[in-house]
Amino acid sequence: MPRRDSTPGLTANYHENNDATDGFRGGSPVSGALQGKTIIVTGAGGGIGREACAVLARAGANVIVTDIAADRGRETAAAITGSGLSATFFPADLASESDIQALVNHALEQFGRLDGAYNNAGVEQCALPLHELTLEQWERAIRIDLTSVFLCIKHQVKAMLKSGGGAIVNTASSLGQVAIPNASEYVAAKHGVIGLTRAAAAEYGRHGIRVNAVLPGIVLTPMISRLVADPQFSAFFEKVRERHPIGRFGQPSEIGEAVSWLLSASASFVNGTAFAVDGGYLAI
Repeated sequence: MPRRDSTPGLTANYHENNDATDGFRGGSPVSGALQGKTIIVTGAGGGIGREACAVLARAGANVIVTDIAADRGRETAAAITGSGLSATFFPADLASESDIQALVNHALEQFGRLDGAYNNAGVEQCALPLHELTLEQWERAIRIDLTSVFLCIKHQVKAMLKSGGGAIVNTASSLGQVAIPNASEYVAAKHGVIGLTRAAAAEYGRHGIRVNAVLPGIVLTPMISRLVADPQFSAFFEKVRERHPIGRFGQPSEIGEAVSWLLSASASFVNGTAFAVDGGYLAI
């Protein structure tokens, strides 16, 4: 089993190759729920990040697309602007605080303010038992899956404090609340994302900044979809599917819709939540 897909809870890759027009074919028209809002989306080059960009753009947002894989990020932004919606691309390595600061500054320069952010970028688990993990593998997971979220929140909050508030959503995972074997570095990081989300919500709610996390279950990104259809892995994924009481895996756009709601005024009293979008995975 390739390590990217070996366990439930893998839902957001640092970058992933997707069809550049996914999420824009036959999509609903601009709804206005986020009309004129400027929102950063990290890990936007594919999978959940790309679909979230599509959902947010259709809701009227000015989407700041970022990914370490510049070609994929540009594809996402081009798909949005090609649909007559608003987006701009800015490359950033989220392991670098200076890149994150430059990303936030880009949003301010382009649109004058930052209203929201979806911190989605991350790396997958190594699929190794804890005693076989190297320190380098552990530190990479913590750096990208947790420390980068801290740095994003840090600079996003600074911008939002100047403009009177905003909303932030972080991608955690169902594995931010439970654990499975051979994913200790990923489980630890995603538990940390939930704790960090709650801490930030407690600090900044009084300043008009809401901070929440989404916890996806297995989501059918193109990569996962290919593995589900592969006879070599079909038995494994059938067992995983049984852990989802809804009887199926999620679609990337379903995570995007949850993120859009959490970033909107409709969720104005939602702060510090770990919002499971997992088909009931955590219910059993």
